[in-house]
Amino acid sequence: MSEDRYLHPDWPAPKGIRAFVTLRTGGFSQGVFSSFNLGLRSGDDPDVVEKNRALLGECCHWRYRPQWLKQIHGINVVTAGPDNIEREGDAVWTDQQGLPCAVLTADCLPVIFCNTAGTKVAAAHAGWKGLQAGVLEATVQSMGESPDQVLAWFGPAISQSHFEVGSEVREAFLEKDPEAAAAFVPGEGDRWFGDLYQLARLRLEKLGLTQISGGQFCTFEEKDRWFSYRRDGAQSGRLATLIWIE
Repeated sequence: MSEDRYLHPDWPAPKGIRAFVTLRTGGFSQGVFSSFNLGLRSGDDPDVVEKNRALLGECCHWRYRPQWLKQIHGINVVTAGPDNIEREGDAVWTDQQGLPCAVLTADCLPVIFCNTAGTKVAAAHAGWKGLQAGVLEATVQSMGESPDQVLAWFGPAISQSHFEVGSEVREAFLEKDPEAAAAFVPGEGDRWFGDLYQLARLRLEKLGLTQISGGQFCTFEEKDRWFSYRRDGAQSGRLATLIWIE
């Protein structure tokens, strides 16, 4: 598997669970989308994006194509299907072997999950709206497992020093959990800097997860590795985070 296209999670997943995040390099896209853009709604040439998606299956020996989502920054969790039909939602889970769950991001937080038995996997797209509304809790619930039997890994997202938000974002999180105040530091005026990783960890720990890994990346700062909507604007490419059962 080409190391210029994939990052493999460092987490204690059971044998038979496979996952990776795509880097922005090693694909066919040109210009601002250079070069491994996986987002069909990013403004890139759809035919080129499909060529990039075709690269995903190299060396993976998937039984089915990935379950792609039409993401809407909500909390809907879909069950992956082998029919290659895009489904609307912001998280996906499966217990089928060889059927990858996939989410697309470019600053939002991708979170992957598996159970300790290695028989169920899930992936969630957690922008601040979905995170605040409960997409991670909904994803864990969909797996039908006791939270202490679920592992989570945080993929690349925008770091706190670059995630500036208005006071309404902070207040929305504090309405759900006053302890979320620890994840914000003040900026100028009514602006705040929020820590998506810390907010996600708080939610999962309150749910009962004890095995949480990852969270050391910044899509905004690492331009050579990741796409970033905040840095690059509307014409930002998209990274894919995928997890499956061998």
